[in-house]
Amino acid sequence: MFFKYVKISFLLVVVGATLASCSNYQKILKSDDTAAKYAAADSLYKLGKYKKSLKLMEQIVPAYRGKPQAERLMYIYANTFYNLEDYYLAGYQFERFATSYPKSDSVETAAYRSAKSYYELSPRYSLAQEDTYQALEKLQGFINNYPNSDYRVEANSLVKELRGKLEKKDYEIALQYLNISGYLSSYVPAIEAFENFIVDHPGSEYRKEAFYGRLEAGYKRAISGVPSQLQERLVTALDYYNAFNKYYKNDTSEYKEKADEILREINERIIPEEEEPTTR
Repeated sequence: MFFKYVKISFLLVVVGATLASCSNYQKILKSDDTAAKYAAADSLYKLGKYKKSLKLMEQIVPAYRGKPQAERLMYIYANTFYNLEDYYLAGYQFERFATSYPKSDSVETAAYRSAKSYYELSPRYSLAQEDTYQALEKLQGFINNYPNSDYRVEANSLVKELRGKLEKKDYEIALQYLNISGYLSSYVPAIEAFENFIVDHPGSEYRKEAFYGRLEAGYKRAISGVPSQLQERLVTALDYYNAFNKYYKNDTSEYKEKADEILREINERIIPEEEEPTTR
């Protein structure tokens, strides 16, 4: 049995090598023999010669729809795009395969690689994140549909990575609002951006920075605004400090030091109401 397997493997290599030669490959490529093209495409695929295999598959995919060979052909067709890192087409073709062959032994792998293809399309955090949102949707859909999959751990890891990218994007936007607030003559967009971040990303690694950013923006809004609103806005800034201090009272980072400095400045400027402490 072992020698028979070795012989078959050897023949496959020989056939593939023969097909890979320019003249034989071109002859099959130009022929009308779909069976020969299927065999050649399969052999080249197994040898990892994906570009040559793809050219043949593109010619015969329509002819094999509805036939017994179509299931394998459509799977390797999708996987060829995946191996060539054409993730737009890989995602689409794997998704199409999963829909067309829901009872296939390969449907779970196809569903996962479809979702992962969308993950591969996610850009760096500084760019528009439409593809990231789509990747999250696809990966979460896979996790929901295959909760016991061997790919589950990796899928969850990819989801975490993508969410981290969105968190960083949202935090950087809020920080940018803070940095340009002086030019906008308004700190409200920065405050709102930090508040939205805190609500939308409760477990983020940037949570402390967001609480501090809201405090800084709130304090600068108070001292840069009209005098008649100074006291009211200082009270709001004090509330922002108390919110920061609630979670990071024993923090030893620079953010705690800077927050405490803002508190001292607030207490120097604020006029306390009668019998009301300046810190709450």
